[in-house]
Amino acid sequence: MEFSEVLYKIFLKDGGWLTILNGLWVTVQISALSLLLGTIFGSLLCFFRVGKIKPLRIAAQIYISIIRGSPVLMLLMLLFYGVFARQGLSPLFVAVITFSMHTAAHVAELLRSAMMALDKGQVEAARTLGFSKFQAFKLVTLPQLARIAKPVYQSTVVNLIQWTSVVGYVTITDLTRVINNIASRTMQPMITITGGMIIYLALSYLVYGIFHLTERRRAQ
Repeated sequence: MEFSEVLYKIFLKDGGWLTILNGLWVTVQISALSLLLGTIFGSLLCFFRVGKIKPLRIAAQIYISIIRGSPVLMLLMLLFYGVFARQGLSPLFVAVITFSMHTAAHVAELLRSAMMALDKGQVEAARTLGFSKFQAFKLVTLPQLARIAKPVYQSTVVNLIQWTSVVGYVTITDLTRVINNIASRTMQPMITITGGMIIYLALSYLVYGIFHLTERRRAQ
């Protein structure tokens, strides 16, 4: 069989490309929702982690340590087959909860590290010049925090997309599961899995491109 015929059999025959697009859409949905919720929750965790309320600070530290040290697949299976097993929640919803929790722990730690690297003298200078705490945070702290945290946050986004490849373990038909199903059906695992890897690479470089464009616009 010629290579072109193999590609047709894998990606075009019986609407294979539509199945792949559906799986890709599921991956994008889980990634986008988890990133949004994880960033919000992670920012709150960071606030608790560096705050002055000791119980909240300790709780945030324990949460970050446990979640960051736990395999995301084990956390997903624990929530789906254990914690929410009798709640009737959809696998997609449980997956978003799982990856939001996991992302939040990483975002909280990267924000804390970025805050530690800030030049506190500039904030003190802004306060001396009459800026309120909110104005000093908005105009001085936040831009520096975003600049320092941006490279690590970018990697966190790419890692999140890769982490979602395990959702097939809880019956979600994402991109990875679709690729695996097509590979089994066509008996062409090498070409099919390589195609799946290319799609994941394209997603990763799309993220890098978006961050690069935002950096260029900021510089301009």
